[in-house]
Amino acid sequence: MIDLKRYPHLARIDTPDDLRKVPETELEDVARELRAYLIESVATSGGHFGAGLGVVELTVALHWLFDTPRDRLVWDVGHQCYPHKILTGRRDRITTIKKKDGLAPFPKREESEYDTFGVGHSSTSVSAALGMAIAAQRKGDERKIVAVIGDGAMGAGMAIAAQRKGDERKIVAVIGDGAMGAGMAFEALNHGGDVEPDMLVILNDNGMSISENVGAMTKMLARLMASRTLNRIREHGKKMMTRGSFLWRFVKRWEEHAKGMFVPSTLFEELGFHYTGPIDGHDVPLLIQTMRMLKELKGPQVLHVITTKGKGYPPAEREQIEYHAVGPFDPQAGIVKKAGAAKPTYTEIFGDWLCDMAAADTRLLAITPAMREGSGLVRYSREFPQRYFDVGIAEQHAVTLAAGMACEGAKPVVAIYSTFLQRGYDQLIHDVALQDLDVTFAIDRGGLVGPDGPTHAGSFDHSYLRCIPNMVVMAPADEDECRKMLTTAFLHEGPAAVRYPRGSGSGVAVQKELTALPIGKAEMRRRGRGVALLAFGAMVAPCTRVADAIDATLVNMRFVKPLDEALLLELAATHSAFVTIEDNAIAGGAGSGVAECLAAHGLALPVLQLGLADGFLDHGSREELLAQAGLDAASIENAIRARFGTFMPASSLRSVS
Repeated sequence: MIDLKRYPHLARIDTPDDLRKVPETELEDVARELRAYLIESVATSGGHFGAGLGVVELTVALHWLFDTPRDRLVWDVGHQCYPHKILTGRRDRITTIKKKDGLAPFPKREESEYDTFGVGHSSTSVSAALGMAIAAQRKGDERKIVAVIGDGAMGAGMAIAAQRKGDERKIVAVIGDGAMGAGMAFEALNHGGDVEPDMLVILNDNGMSISENVGAMTKMLARLMASRTLNRIREHGKKMMTRGSFLWRFVKRWEEHAKGMFVPSTLFEELGFHYTGPIDGHDVPLLIQTMRMLKELKGPQVLHVITTKGKGYPPAEREQIEYHAVGPFDPQAGIVKKAGAAKPTYTEIFGDWLCDMAAADTRLLAITPAMREGSGLVRYSREFPQRYFDVGIAEQHAVTLAAGMACEGAKPVVAIYSTFLQRGYDQLIHDVALQDLDVTFAIDRGGLVGPDGPTHAGSFDHSYLRCIPNMVVMAPADEDECRKMLTTAFLHEGPAAVRYPRGSGSGVAVQKELTALPIGKAEMRRRGRGVALLAFGAMVAPCTRVADAIDATLVNMRFVKPLDEALLLELAATHSAFVTIEDNAIAGGAGSGVAECLAAHGLALPVLQLGLADGFLDHGSREELLAQAGLDAASIENAIRARFGTFMPASSLRSVS
């Protein structure tokens, strides 16, 4: 429970209605308390940190100025939503964030009426808010819709002006410049600019996504500068002339040329948005004064706001990458680095392999869509800077960029999370696989990821990869096998993917040699009787214990595609049933591939497919979610015993042909 003495304002704010009762002169005190409470809370529970600290004042100003939840507030990505959650009825539960049955790490519609759109990936706020505005306009609704995006997600809330009985409404968006490179946002901006709504886009410029922003857009934004004199001349002049007249057109043309002299880039002007700023995004009175003024202006507006990621907590301001997301820590001491982990993570295995393979083959080029730290490319980016390409939050571009590189004889490696590769799926099919191009995909966070929840879970890659022609798809059972599979994928002359989980493996020693595996060949781990367990990737470890307990055969399948059909047919002739186990959706997954193989050969062998059911699992630890999905050792054994009971004799095998 919050301490009333330490937080005299915040303790009395259960909802934005309570916030709006606070005098404007006391809002800076609210912001100070909110920041202190956020630091205290995240230090206790862990979670996304720096982004929320950077938007404290902006969050206070938005909820004070707009009538939420009637006015729609759309957050993009959600890394910066913790202050929003604290002010919208979830203050006392904020330390449960990312824990099982606790608050979700991102906005979630089922959690609160203030979370108007569920997010996790970037660049959705423009389209979502524009869609809300169009639907609201058709209903004759007078609500304002506010979209907020920041910290490495492209997007902005978009709005379409609507009138009802002479009343007008505005939609406000807050967008981070690190997100400006995502194509989806440009598509929505292009649409919104064509409609020419009365709207305000707040450009939340903190110079960061997770790591430093990249690309020409970032450089352009760094050159933008305020021109209050030009703004005053513009607005005063427009009031004195008739829209569309010769004089109006002349002044409009003069304005465009003058703006070009004051501002090195006219991107926003060309899109139809009038630019104002930059202003200090941590100055609450200035934020409210400026937004209040811009609400009265006609047409689409851009307000450039400068903020600092990690604002108000010196360690987070100094080490913005390290404090993007944190575990529990001592707020007085900051993050204390632990001694080296006993077991390397799969991400670290990939990072080391990438550097070793790059040293061995100069054709290797590495690509990441703004996930240098998360995907393990920090060391590579330092050792091979001329062969490292961070394309920003642009997954589609990353995949087709790799395809273009492969056309000219390079061997690109795309390092990407499973859930983010979904955003480049058409490019994966059309630009890479259809042309059978030599691109390696290192797919991190395969399967259930845990605390980040369903938006970040890699639950579908077995299904969406194995159906693509020309693809080779692998899932390692341990750390050494991961390194071997990465080598296999790289040496294979065609598209290949290695899909590995978050975190550490079982602790298998990793050999330094760059050794490839024979493509399409599984590994027999244990010979048993009755039932054959066909385990994929990380599921080999729990199945090892199950196989010992029930005296079953255990196969490390290794390849989701191509399957080891020869071994499957051999086992089908000597076993009474198959069990496939994978941390992927059952629908269309690797187990479906096994069933298809048997059907193609006219075999009616019973197949129990264990995996993720047809639904989404909420956040929690990976271990908790695997148990919930029935993919821990005890659950796997129980499912096998419940399905087969007494093992079927091999003689019961029959053919449907």
